[in-house]
Amino acid sequence: MKVPLLDLKPQYAGIREEVRQALDAVCDSQHFILGPVVEGLERDIATYCGATAGVGISSGTDALLAALMAAGVGPGDAVITSPYTFFATAGCIARLGATPWFADVDPETLNLDPKRVKALLESPPARYKKLRPKVLLPVHLFGQCADMTPLMELARVHELMVIEDAAQAIGSEYRLAGAVRRAGAMGAMGCYSFFPSKNLGGFGDGGMVVTSDPALAESLRRIRNHGMHPKYYHSMVGGNFRLDAIQAAVLRVKLPHLDAWHAARRRHAARYDAAFAGRAVTPPTAAYRADGMTHHHIYNQYVVRVPNRDAVRERMNQAEIGCEVYYPVPLHLQACFKDLGYRQGDFPVSEQAALETLALPVYPELTEAMQDEVIRVLLSAVSA
Repeated sequence: MKVPLLDLKPQYAGIREEVRQALDAVCDSQHFILGPVVEGLERDIATYCGATAGVGISSGTDALLAALMAAGVGPGDAVITSPYTFFATAGCIARLGATPWFADVDPETLNLDPKRVKALLESPPARYKKLRPKVLLPVHLFGQCADMTPLMELARVHELMVIEDAAQAIGSEYRLAGAVRRAGAMGAMGCYSFFPSKNLGGFGDGGMVVTSDPALAESLRRIRNHGMHPKYYHSMVGGNFRLDAIQAAVLRVKLPHLDAWHAARRRHAARYDAAFAGRAVTPPTAAYRADGMTHHHIYNQYVVRVPNRDAVRERMNQAEIGCEVYYPVPLHLQACFKDLGYRQGDFPVSEQAALETLALPVYPELTEAMQDEVIRVLLSAVSA
């Protein structure tokens, strides 16, 4: 049985008429950039995530870039983040002339390790002592929040702005200061991606920044539109980071279904967890499952750790079982960052994860028969 890593066709089949009506309305209006549909999505996402404002952006990458620009990040600044994430996290820092400061990840969750962040802040590498630590940028990897309580405290002590990379984690929850909070609404700004493979995915690129700071929200609105306000008057140099109305229309249709899709992914994850118990497959750690939260993990990816990962992946591919490696090369070892001076061995947890991790199909429409086939082939590949 062939099982794809992700199949969006069944999702579309269930909402096709709603989507087509929403798209027709945009086409009839002929208002394609920003406008009332985008404004509606901004309100919807901000409410869903627990922030007061949302600013629609052209992609998840541009959301990170715009947030860093709004924070005033530039040459001479350091931004602390994870070396085990998608390239955009550090790429946006570098694009602004700032320096990514990497801290290793927690071996259980693969999210930024607060102990490593603390050590970095207290004793930065000698080559970076003249840099100004300005932003703490935790990544909520694979759909689970980083451990925000100690990270927020470190940010307070060291006077760092917190910008959350929540591209993979919209709707994921964490208990902060006794209250359940959602990914992206704990720091000064939170950045989301609506890339089609995300739990809330559009029909192309799209993103958003949420914030509860009115001044940051206004700055973001100007930054996404060439720093312009009013029209043809530019108080800053921004970019063309505007969200299309077509993407917003699709996302507004999908958003009411999101919690049900999260729940289906968690059911699939629970079946995988049970099947892999006691086997040579290490399931992902859902760190906050027992903390009374509904959406502790939203499983944008279900990522296991296996021995001989590359050989296992090849056997899975031969059996036509979709799987993927997230991520084969940690950011500190990417060729474009060689001038940062990092070496193999600097972040051993991230480097080990890059050798062992494998993502399995977990999308909501996955059937039990399909999932059983994934389990059968994986366990056979691991024991081969």
